[in-house]
Amino acid sequence: MTLAVDRPAAKKRAPRPGPIRRFKDSYRKYWYAYAMITPVVVVLGVLVVYPLVRGFYLTLTDANSLNSARTIGVNQIEATYKFVGLDNYADILWGPSSYDRFWSHFVWTIAWTAICVALHYCIGLGLALLLNEKLRGRTFYRLLLILPWAVPTFVTVFAWRIMLADSGIINVALGSLHLPQPSWLEDPNFQRIAAILVNTWCGVPFMMISLLGGLQSIDGSLYEAAEMDGASAWQRFRHITLPGLRPVSSTVVLLGIIWTFNQFAIIFLLFGNTAPDAQILVTWAYRLGFGQQPRDFAQSAAYGVLLLSILTVFTSFYYRWLKRNEQLAL
Repeated sequence: MTLAVDRPAAKKRAPRPGPIRRFKDSYRKYWYAYAMITPVVVVLGVLVVYPLVRGFYLTLTDANSLNSARTIGVNQIEATYKFVGLDNYADILWGPSSYDRFWSHFVWTIAWTAICVALHYCIGLGLALLLNEKLRGRTFYRLLLILPWAVPTFVTVFAWRIMLADSGIINVALGSLHLPQPSWLEDPNFQRIAAILVNTWCGVPFMMISLLGGLQSIDGSLYEAAEMDGASAWQRFRHITLPGLRPVSSTVVLLGIIWTFNQFAIIFLLFGNTAPDAQILVTWAYRLGFGQQPRDFAQSAAYGVLLLSILTVFTSFYYRWLKRNEQLAL
C-alpha cells in the first residue's frame, strides 16, 4: 500500500529589484545618512576626483605653458595642445633620456624610502622600548622626543639647513674634532645623506608614539610567564614583543612608506630646485610642471599617475603579504 504525501509547493523567489529601485529604497530608509555624507562626497569630488581625472587627461596630451589656455592682459589665448595618447608614458619609461629623467630618480626614491622607513622603525622601536620602562621623568622624555614631530616641518627643515651649511654648527663641531667637513648642501652624495638625516629626525617621533601605544597594549602577564619559564630578554622580545606589535607595525610601516615615498616638503625646502641627484619622483614631477620654462604639464601629470600606480600596486601586494603571513601564523 502506497501513501501519497502532499508537499507544499516550493516558494518562488521574488525577482531582485534593479539598482535604481534598490537605491530608492535605501535612500528612503537611510536618507539621513546620505544627507550627512553628501558634503564629504562633494568636497572629495572637487578636491580629489576632478583633479585626478583632469590630470590623467593631461597625460594624454602635449600640454605645456606655451600651448595651454591663458590670459595675457585682456587677451584670452585658446589652448592649442594636441592629443598624443600614451606617448608621454612611453617617453618617460623608454625614451632616449628615460634613465636620467625617470629611472635614476625611481631607484633613488626606492632607496630613500627603504632607508628612511627602516631608520624610523628601528629608532622608534628602540625609543618606545626605553620609554615603556619605569623611568624617572618618563613623561618629560616623551614630551621632549615628540617635539620634532610637533614643530612645523618648514621650521625644522630651515633649522637643519642652517646647521648643515658650510659654516654651520655641524661642520664647526666636526672641525673641532679634526674630522672632514663635507659640503652637505652641495655635494650630491652628502645631499642624499642630509635628506635622509632630516627626514629621520622628522619621522621617528610618530613611529615611536605609535609603537609605544602598541607596547602598552601587550598583556604584561605574558612577560611574567616567560620570565618564570627562564626566557631571556631577546627571547621575550622575539616571541612576545614583536608578535604583539604586528598589527601596529604593519599599519605604521605602510603609512611610513606612503608618506616617505611622497615626501615633498623636506626635499624641496632643503634643496629647492637644485640638487638634481637628490630629487625624488614627486619633487622631480613638481620641477617639470612648475620649476622650469616652458612648464611641462603633461609630463608632470604623467609622473603623478605613475606615482599613484606604483603606490596602488605596492599597497595591494603588501596587504596580500600580510594576510598570507597571518594565515601561516594561525
